[in-house]
Amino acid sequence: DEDIKANYERIVNSLTESLQFMRTVGADRAAGALETVDLYTSHEGLLLEYEQALTRRLRHPGGLIEGISETSALKLNGKSKDGIAKEKEGKGWYNTSAHFLWIGDRTRQLDGAHVEYFRGIENPIGIKVGPTMAASELKNLLDIVNPSKEIGKVTLITRYGENRIAYLLPGHISAVKESGHVVVWQCDPMHGNTRSTPQGVKTRHFSSILNEVSSALKIHRKYGSFLGGIHLELTGDPVTECVGGSQGLKDEDLSTNYTTYCDPRLNEKQALELAFLIAGHYRDG
Repeated sequence: DEDIKANYERIVNSLTESLQFMRTVGADRAAGALETVDLYTSHEGLLLEYEQALTRRLRHPGGLIEGISETSALKLNGKSKDGIAKEKEGKGWYNTSAHFLWIGDRTRQLDGAHVEYFRGIENPIGIKVGPTMAASELKNLLDIVNPSKEIGKVTLITRYGENRIAYLLPGHISAVKESGHVVVWQCDPMHGNTRSTPQGVKTRHFSSILNEVSSALKIHRKYGSFLGGIHLELTGDPVTECVGGSQGLKDEDLSTNYTTYCDPRLNEKQALELAFLIAGHYRDG
């Protein structure tokens, strides 16, 4: 697609010029800023036997309690923030299989083993929030996994589907505000928009993915919230697993290069197109 190619080349050229300027003035040598990268890993904490085997009691990193408010600290067993700080100077249980793990929409039962495990680890965690999540259940779940109301510890990953987000997300936003928890909101526009073709092939339509992201952005803005991230399944390969987009892929095109062993992914062109559309939303205000 010529439009996507032109947009991509414009961005690359702009970045290249900026990097060249930084090299010219010597800014690229500052602490190896352009030579290193912080890499973080994440996955669903589904197989508890695997996660348990890679859980260790480790010393807390510095600044761990900065996100805990004094009010929240007093509510936690009546302890002051300083009291919690002394405890946090010691050790805690950390999952070392990833930096960030999430609880799936099917394993978030309040009295289930997954919630019990997640409430005991210090890692930042995510919770998938689907159509069956009641507002009261969401508040209870947050209290269980984050009783000290540590700011930003929990990321709520919403996955409703394009036709359900408009009447589900507002209620969840209101429930979280009432709970006093400060979370990171993330939109997963993939899992709520999966369908099967008449031949039984799993796929997703590009327009459904885009519609859910667009709705999430508008709803968060309307209700005084902020969308902090987007959860996508994509690949840099020219697969044909999701239909739609500027390529105009249809159901009959899926067999051309359908290689996934699990869920259908956006290909490199669809992913770029979606990125440009999202960037345009922010640019246009």
